[in-house]
Amino acid sequence: MAGRTGGSGARPARPGARRTTGTAQGAGKKKPVKASPKRPAPELQGAPAHPGPFRLGAVEGATPGKWIDAWRERMPRVAVELTPLTVADQREALASASVDAALVRLPIDRTGLHVIELYDEVPVVVFAADSHLTAAEELTLDDLAGEVVITPLHPPLKVEVPGAAELRFAPPENVGEAIAIAASGVGVVIVPMSLARLHHRKDADHRPLASGPASTVALAWPMSPGGDIHPLVDVFIGIVRGRTANSSR
Repeated sequence: MAGRTGGSGARPARPGARRTTGTAQGAGKKKPVKASPKRPAPELQGAPAHPGPFRLGAVEGATPGKWIDAWRERMPRVAVELTPLTVADQREALASASVDAALVRLPIDRTGLHVIELYDEVPVVVFAADSHLTAAEELTLDDLAGEVVITPLHPPLKVEVPGAAELRFAPPENVGEAIAIAASGVGVVIVPMSLARLHHRKDADHRPLASGPASTVALAWPMSPGGDIHPLVDVFIGIVRGRTANSSR
């Protein structure tokens, strides 16, 4: 047939088309692919670089574990130094700047401090394991009339019990000593639930105090003259408030 060439299957070139051969420069070569930038480590996404460590105080009974775990995931290169505190020394630790921030138990003198309330604890009554008070599932202040209410020198919870018997010995130094005395059958101690669990004894028991005030745990940190927040404190505030590493402040 006219127009076909010897069965080679080749098509005639279009007018003006440029022919190429397999030896042309650049043939068979791939264009270089740019590597995608590595995603920055979590602590670099909105969190400032700081050598640390982050010094966190925690009052007796406070439970910062979940927040410290979150810190270690978000800020793996910045260590956390946890400093145990008592109600007696929590304010001084902040005033002396021995900690950057602290989980404290309210009330506290807020002068020169920023304070964020975090959670409330149920108050409980601790007494001897063989006390008649074990018969109740929960207690009221009226149930404690006539009982000796043992209050340590620096109580984590202040409760007035109408009709309570007079305390005829010096107040114990701390909650642990107060619970040990109550376990002997001398009286009762009113403390936040976490402290009853912390100082648990086989010879003591406890019940919720239905009409008692809650104990509030808060995060506190010192005010700076310029109003700025320490960069690591700001990161920890974000963690306790539930901000993610990518959240804007």
